[in-house]
Amino acid sequence: MAEAVTAQAARGAIGDSEFDRDTAVVRREPGVHDIDLSAGWTIAGAVNGGYLLAVLGRALADTLPHSDPFTVSAHYLTASRPGPAVIRTDVVRTGRTLSTGQASLFQYDDEGHEVERIRVLASYGDLDALPDDIRTSAEPPAIPPLDRCFDAQDGPAPVSGSSAIVERLMLRLDPATLGWALGSPSGKGEMRAWFGLADGRDTDPLALLLAVDALPPTAFELGLSGWVPTVELTVHVRSRPAPGPLRVSITTRNLAGGYLEEDAEVWDSADRLVAQSRQLARVRLS
Repeated sequence: MAEAVTAQAARGAIGDSEFDRDTAVVRREPGVHDIDLSAGWTIAGAVNGGYLLAVLGRALADTLPHSDPFTVSAHYLTASRPGPAVIRTDVVRTGRTLSTGQASLFQYDDEGHEVERIRVLASYGDLDALPDDIRTSAEPPAIPPLDRCFDAQDGPAPVSGSSAIVERLMLRLDPATLGWALGSPSGKGEMRAWFGLADGRDTDPLALLLAVDALPPTAFELGLSGWVPTVELTVHVRSRPAPGPLRVSITTRNLAGGYLEEDAEVWDSADRLVAQSRQLARVRLS
């Protein structure tokens, strides 16, 4: 399995891959971008939240004087569908090291009314200009080697309907967090996996916005099933990832009132913490 992943690495390159094509935005005029949201990044017909974040992240990179997302906070207002969408961006502030902007994605509903799907506030900078000083107590997650983990397609489909996004990802799930697939969820809100893009494209800062929302929900290991829609998601990008597969660890400590939080850490092949996130999501309790 590891050999297969290595062989894929020559087929995808940053700037020339399915992810780049499907997140590409076309500037219609300053502050307005068009995109056709791909059906390839959907789960049960709904467009994945991490893919959407990468789409808006690319529009903001085209709008702001800095190109790298540092922090991105998104509120998911209505479910996005594959098809045409418009992104409107505004520059909030520009500075020497950071610039801040906001963006909203709109689509038309069945009655022809414009509907806002997602709204983002983000600060951008230059990751390559950050100092090398690191002081941390964080440690990479203990995940078995790739050849001892399982493909996301090895188990039963956790959500009814198509999961097209799975075909575009290299996900190898930690067996210790796969009890839900065997009918015996652990009761622990944990999910861990190796992550990459299926065509071998290395992960850049925009793809990190996808990585934090690409694993099966931790709710599955709590004995719940079905769609777990994101209400709010904040991502902190800490460093440009080194080439190679990433390790993603997601934990939930509290489910109450039909909502849970998910805290994610993303580690690169050089054992660096390259991204963190927290999201609030809604769960179906019955």
